[in-house]
Amino acid sequence: MPNSNEAKEDVQYNGVAIQRTVTPGGHPQDTSQPAFPVYHRKFANPAPLGLFSFAATTWVLSMFNVSARGITHPELVVSLAVAYGGTAQFVAGIWEFAAGNTFGATAFCSYGAFWWSFAIIFIPWFNIQANVKGAELESALGIYLAAWFIFTFIMLMASLRSSIGLIVLFFLLDITFLLLVAFYFSGKAHLQTAGGVFGIATAAVAWYVGAAGLLSPETALFTLPVGDLSRKD
Repeated sequence: MPNSNEAKEDVQYNGVAIQRTVTPGGHPQDTSQPAFPVYHRKFANPAPLGLFSFAATTWVLSMFNVSARGITHPELVVSLAVAYGGTAQFVAGIWEFAAGNTFGATAFCSYGAFWWSFAIIFIPWFNIQANVKGAELESALGIYLAAWFIFTFIMLMASLRSSIGLIVLFFLLDITFLLLVAFYFSGKAHLQTAGGVFGIATAAVAWYVGAAGLLSPETALFTLPVGDLSRKD
């Protein structure tokens, strides 16, 4: 039986007038399934997915960069970079486009593509390390990371009206890229370690900001402040 609060609306289908039941006032909630409302054209927040996937992959690679537990080869990060840091983050970026967030879409799609491209360097099928070796490979990696340092600096400037959390995230990430660029150009191991330390800090901030987006007032017992600057004059 139709709900007493529902109204009838005439619509045309193949030239024939039919009626459909609508909620008065055009409310987007569909109560056809009791206790399981469906919200049409309302996207979930994709930012936590993008931030968590970025954080996890950055943390693992940075742990390798500081030689945690004696690990010196970063090849194991390839699987995480392809599946989570790359794919999940890129998907989050596509949904940020749908949600109308140009900043989030640009960031997540770009860094998702970064992890894909980084993984490709270590996948033998692409023959990159087989053809580019030694000092040439180190210089090439330095130039590669320098491009991401420049991009991250632009994102840092674009984040200045977002939140303190995001500003700190992009600042730490930019320092991470700068240190790794210096490492590949100079070959000094302490710069790689420093880059790893800043990368770990970057991942921690990304996890925090992602958790702040996930723990919404409607779904969580508490929330996390990020220092919102979007409403500041």
